[in-house]
Amino acid sequence: MKYHILTDKNINTFLQNIPKIREYFDDKVLISKEIGDGNLNFVFLVQSEKNPKKALILKQAVPYLRCAGESFALSRDRMSFEIRALRSYEKFTPSFVPKIYHSDEEMSLVVMEYLGEHIIFRKALMECRYYENFCEHISTFLAYNLFYTSSLHLESCEKRQMMDSFNKNRELCKLSEDFVFTFAYMEHETNVIDANALKDAKELFSKMEFRKNVLKLKYIFMTKSDALLHGDLHTGSIMVNEKESFVIDPEFAFFGPFGFDIGALIANLINSYISHLYENEDEKYREWILKTIEEIYEKFELKFLSLWDNQKESSLIVSNFIDEKTLLLYKKDFMQDIFSQSIGFAGCKMARRVFGIAGVEEIRGMKDLEKRADANKKALKIGIKLIENYENIKNTKELIKIIKESS
Repeated sequence: MKYHILTDKNINTFLQNIPKIREYFDDKVLISKEIGDGNLNFVFLVQSEKNPKKALILKQAVPYLRCAGESFALSRDRMSFEIRALRSYEKFTPSFVPKIYHSDEEMSLVVMEYLGEHIIFRKALMECRYYENFCEHISTFLAYNLFYTSSLHLESCEKRQMMDSFNKNRELCKLSEDFVFTFAYMEHETNVIDANALKDAKELFSKMEFRKNVLKLKYIFMTKSDALLHGDLHTGSIMVNEKESFVIDPEFAFFGPFGFDIGALIANLINSYISHLYENEDEKYREWILKTIEEIYEKFELKFLSLWDNQKESSLIVSNFIDEKTLLLYKKDFMQDIFSQSIGFAGCKMARRVFGIAGVEEIRGMKDLEKRADANKKALKIGIKLIENYENIKNTKELIKIIKESS
């Protein structure tokens, strides 16, 4: 079907022409409402008029950046990569992604399960909610999707063929290169700097040794193709309730370094922890956030290694090439590299939120300006420490110690 932008006025007709959707709703009249609050795409909640509990989400990419308007052109291809990533997640971790009812790369849209009984994880954290199953869920999602799309599992030709289907996600990769690794650490028109933070900004922009480490991490991001990444795995890209966790919005999906998604999630949890130093007197909840950071990585590592131990051959390792003792040492070094890079990327994700165009709601949304400024100082301090020392931080205990000492 030739691409056209859907609105409240034409969604009903469009969906009624899709047999699976028509069968799901069993209603000739559908009610739609645009509910998207993201930067890139339009998101519609579509409900049956006679039975509103029958609902789906329709997400469509338009040929521009939603938050900037039509003057900021952006390829619709991002939706193709989101669809492909969701299909891959559906294969390896179906319990942790919404069910897809229809996808159409030509129309740049996907129709999927409505998670009406779930809440965005960022909002849940801001409301001090506990989710005891979250670490188990997200560590499984990370371990399985990273391992099964890597050269530790796939044959070489299979891996390269899969990479080819994501290699053209150039525009969103460039956005990450610019906004995660570049503009936020220099004077740039896109930055958002409060008047009382000018001194801190100038100090950051003058740190050349710091920038050198950022460049090292940026180069890893640009050149490593370890596995299929979500590309923007923050707490706003996850929906949860007491029993389930779902990962959404993988439009930034690409083949990149193992540690990038892990680091992004760790950064968001640290920012949440910092916000609770000012917005919440419950020390128990802050400790739960820190425990969550530790458990996510430790569970991820155990699951990833278990999958690797059960993999007899891959494009990387052929039978009888290396003895077990040496292979164990190789795996230990390999996992240490993933952890170190995760810490470096976490630092970039934290530091870039302070002055960069996209802040985090729990800090940038603070109404008390003095608290906000202080929270930003702490986030920047931790971010800088992680970037400058990422190769020397060896485990989650050392990471938690840095977070506590810096806040």
